[in-house]
Amino acid sequence: MNITAAQVNDLRKLTGAGMMDCKKALVESNGDMEQAVDYLRKKGQKVAAKRADREATEGVIIAKTSADAQYAALVMVNCETDFVAKNEDFVKYAHSILDLAIANKVQTIDELKGMELNGRKVEETITDQTGVIGEKIDLGAFFKIEAPVTAAYIHPGNRLSTIIGLNLPEAANVNQIGRELAMQIAAMDPVAIDESDVPQEAIQREIEIGMEQARNEGKPEEMLEKIARGKLNKFYRESTLLNQDFVRDSKKTVKQYLAESDKALTVTAFKRVALG
Repeated sequence: MNITAAQVNDLRKLTGAGMMDCKKALVESNGDMEQAVDYLRKKGQKVAAKRADREATEGVIIAKTSADAQYAALVMVNCETDFVAKNEDFVKYAHSILDLAIANKVQTIDELKGMELNGRKVEETITDQTGVIGEKIDLGAFFKIEAPVTAAYIHPGNRLSTIIGLNLPEAANVNQIGRELAMQIAAMDPVAIDESDVPQEAIQREIEIGMEQARNEGKPEEMLEKIARGKLNKFYRESTLLNQDFVRDSKKTVKQYLAESDKALTVTAFKRVALG
């Protein structure tokens, strides 16, 4: 199969692996990007924890909660260059779309595109902006969370934002906790709230990768699954929010941090979106 330089470059951006390693991975995987990532991991390559489904070229990602803190929304407005993404008017335009979503507690991206912004549908204003700016502009993503209490975080630079829902608005310091956990999600990029929320296919994938890594290290065949399941426990600790070390105090987990406020306090949902 003919592997193009663009494919190799895309895999390199996605994983951080070397060019030759990326090319070999793509050849062995018949050009399938996801299989190529798994190939690199099985060969012991340290790959960056980037997720292709959450990537975009350039733009801004911003998030906010409603006044009653029971609704949080996140929007990604894309453009072609970093120059435009940093333009004050472009950022203000993105905020106007987010404010519209917050004010109306919008449920879907299609609903948001159809809402009126300054007398025009949002999707029409996107076309207008494309004409004004001279670059392709797009509403790349919209996510919302509704919960008894929500929080939002925008990382400086507007390239990464998070939203989170919690279950007990009466818990002590719950707004501060929500803010800190929104920042935790930004920093640590969890894949799920808890072990039970990790999709079965993701668990099986980690086991298969762990077994292949152990096999490559020369471990006995009968020990491979046990070793892989041990690595799976590490995966849960590092990749599920409640079991991660709390960033502000690594002596406790996020679950233990929540329990200090209220033993029944927990996370109901979260979303993290990043550019590039």
